[in-house]
Amino acid sequence: MADQLPDSSTSRQGDATDTTDGAGATDGTGATNGTDTRRRPRWRLRWLRPARLLTALTFALAGFLGVTSAVSADGTDLRAERQTDLADLARSQLRTNQRLGDRVSKLRAEVDDLLARQLRSDRSGAAQKKVDRLAPVAGLTPLRGPGVTVVLDDAPPSARSNDTDPDALVVHQQDIQAVVNAMWAGGAEAMTIQGQRVISTSAIRCVGNSVVLHGVPYPPPYRIEAVGDVGGMIQAIGDSPAINTYLAYVTDPRYRLGWKLTRSTNLRMPAFDGPLNLDYAAERDVSGDAAAR
Repeated sequence: MADQLPDSSTSRQGDATDTTDGAGATDGTGATNGTDTRRRPRWRLRWLRPARLLTALTFALAGFLGVTSAVSADGTDLRAERQTDLADLARSQLRTNQRLGDRVSKLRAEVDDLLARQLRSDRSGAAQKKVDRLAPVAGLTPLRGPGVTVVLDDAPPSARSNDTDPDALVVHQQDIQAVVNAMWAGGAEAMTIQGQRVISTSAIRCVGNSVVLHGVPYPPPYRIEAVGDVGGMIQAIGDSPAINTYLAYVTDPRYRLGWKLTRSTNLRMPAFDGPLNLDYAAERDVSGDAAAR
């Protein structure tokens, strides 16, 4: 049976053998004319070398990308699903601003101490007494006394649905302003929002889902505290049409906005520690523009 095998076995063996010199050429049937073994077909060498080169380049590129990703990450997670949301970024910025604010307060205390020494040396006691008398009204000194605290908060996540306007589920700057205005009207002597003292130039602005006060973004809940006539402030809050509109969204089961009002016998108002300089628009010099033409 062995001598009846077809010639194809010979050709497969020839494909697997090593190459020799030119004396081992075939006659077309798979047998050699000389005694040397057969050479490997040239078409296989032409395809094998680029494939090996491509494999080496692929592994080199993968290693380069891995090293680049590790250096860029620098110990952090680069996957998108792990990135923090806007509220987390706002809290991180808030902590940074608080640290800087503490530094500013210390520097301001040093400046005030130096100014006080200079005023005493210049015999300006009368002027300093006037400044000290107006400082509590301007919010530049701490204050303590009975007061009222109001906390506003967004609706819980369970209140969100396709039938509910998402804009009605969050606290807006006009809601905070309504509480602030009612407290001032009711006899507040000093006030804080998120622990920051409110002064005559304070402005509440809504940016995204956060409220910005004195350049610092705050996520909800929003805590408003005021020292003064407790009864008068509570009465003014109850008489405010804007607050009554907000309270309608608090009691509506579709929205369930947050609201909490508490009395206190001893609230502490910190002194305002931000910058007092004002940014304002200036009139344009039109005469200079005409001369330039």
